[in-house]
Amino acid sequence: MKEDAPAHAPNVSLAKLFGVFLYVGGTSFGGSVIAYLRDHLVSRQEWLDEDQFLAAAEIGQTVPGLISTNAAVIIGGHLRGAAGAIAAAVGMTLPGAIFVFILGLMYAQFKSNPEVGAVLSGVGAAAVGLILATTLQMGAREIKKWQDWIILIPAFVVVGIYHISLVPVAVLVPIAIQFNRPEAKELAAYHAQQASYHAQLAEHHEEVAARHAAATAESSS
Repeated sequence: MKEDAPAHAPNVSLAKLFGVFLYVGGTSFGGSVIAYLRDHLVSRQEWLDEDQFLAAAEIGQTVPGLISTNAAVIIGGHLRGAAGAIAAAVGMTLPGAIFVFILGLMYAQFKSNPEVGAVLSGVGAAAVGLILATTLQMGAREIKKWQDWIILIPAFVVVGIYHISLVPVAVLVPIAIQFNRPEAKELAAYHAQQASYHAQLAEHHEEVAARHAAATAESSS
């Protein structure tokens, strides 16, 4: 699939990174930001695959702050390190900060205007549609086992009906982690991969140190 193409972080300039997040932050509304982010980063720019985007969105959901801003920091850091995280976060939040400042000045004067209310209702309906589309696309990949429904249904009830957002984090997250613990062979394969990587890294450092020592000895002789 096209969305699964990127196997590793592509070479993205800070200007391009900032520009894409600035565009997303300036053209998305409310909860539709995640939908826009997925569309631009996975489908259009192909900077991330579906699993990488889902991981960023999941981490952004489980830490304090706005999901979209958290995801921007995570994705920017993945693509360009600390500078990328700052560029993505500023690009994502700058348009909203400017718009909210301007709209805040205007809202007091026009809040009773029925046409303004109709526009806001339309924007809200579009945002709900975008969130639903993204939820269906992400859910199709993430809900794989019957245990996932044990997490999904209580989370929907406590957040969607009773508006208690801390319960899924404090209670359901440990249960979800327990249900999705990797098998022993997966952990063994991961640790073997990490050991191989560190061995290669150590060998590289030894080669660099040897070349440096040889160059130092040659220059001093």
